[in-house]
Amino acid sequence: MSEALLEVDKLCAGYGEMQVLREVGFVVRPGEIVSLVGSNGAGKTTLLRALSGVLPRTGTVRFAGRELTALTAERIFALGLVQVPEGRQLFGQMSVLDNLLMGAYRCRDKKEVQRRLDQAFELFPFLRERRSQRAGLLSGGGQQMCAMARALMAGPKLLMVDEMSLGLAPVIVDKLLDTLSAIRKEGVTVLLVEQDVFSAFSIADRGYVLEMGRVVREGSAKELVEDPEVRRAYLGL
Repeated sequence: MSEALLEVDKLCAGYGEMQVLREVGFVVRPGEIVSLVGSNGAGKTTLLRALSGVLPRTGTVRFAGRELTALTAERIFALGLVQVPEGRQLFGQMSVLDNLLMGAYRCRDKKEVQRRLDQAFELFPFLRERRSQRAGLLSGGGQQMCAMARALMAGPKLLMVDEMSLGLAPVIVDKLLDTLSAIRKEGVTVLLVEQDVFSAFSIADRGYVLEMGRVVREGSAKELVEDPEVRRAYLGL
């Protein structure tokens, strides 16, 4: 078992006096796709916001051997922990190309920026064709591609994807899942946070189930899909 890229232990976070996460712990190892699933309100987005440094938190978060708890969101981003937010949050009035370049704003090496851009267009040919189009005019699937490509432009070590399938047709979700597998082959570790359990576990190596701010199940993707409680609660079986 390789050393953890991301190690979370006893993580607590919330909003003011409302505690959402209660001593959450999990591990993501280099080269994995790990899916963390849970129903609406389980605390999934709060977890990613806490990991990114947007929310105050207690507990231990170690990334690439560094303790993150005292670091700002900007510093955490610079270390390579990059999030694709729920709802995409693109700059709708800007072109697709300008949105992608915003992802690489910290990189001063023009050749490296071009390399990342070429990689993004190779993974998402759809975006190359629409590079001059306003991002806000893209379909939901196109906007999700743009958000994922923008995050890749930051050169992440770990890509955290929040509710990728939300509001998208199954055929588009399948294409995006294939792209995540391709991104992993490019050397980027993936943490996929999803309400759609079937999609999440279809490409994952391992997974965790979050309920009411706590991790209640963990195991290989195959084990979790076959778990009777998971099937009853999330797959209706």
